[in-house]
Amino acid sequence: QVQLVESGGGLVQAGGSLRLSCAASRRTFGRNAMGWFRQAPGKERDFVAALSWGGGSTDYVDSVKGRFTISVDNDKNTMYLQMNNLKPEDTAVYYCAVEKSTFVRLTRRDDGGSHYWGQGTQVTVSS
Repeated sequence: QVQLVESGGGLVQAGGSLRLSCAASRRTFGRNAMGWFRQAPGKERDFVAALSWGGGSTDYVDSVKGRFTISVDNDKNTMYLQMNNLKPEDTAVYYCAVEKSTFVRLTRRDDGGSHYWGQGTQVTVSS
């Protein structure tokens, strides 16, 4: 089991920045892929960004490429999502996720069983 705690959400104007944090209860980096998802009101939880096991590669949904950056601090067991040039359509609850299986790619959808999840943090971008 892994417990994940997100922080860093809030209200920001369009064009602004936020940095989300996800603190893990134990070390997972190096063995488990990790990532961020988001869920807007009335919509499904969607993939945003992924960090491969070992941290060697990243991947992003097209709508955030060039604006969001996923990273990890191994010493702190903490993953981050730096979000720049935020847009109103980025408004959602953001969840960090850790793939339960080791040494595999992050599952890019919420299939109800592949991930450990944090509790979510609200990001609201005003126009």
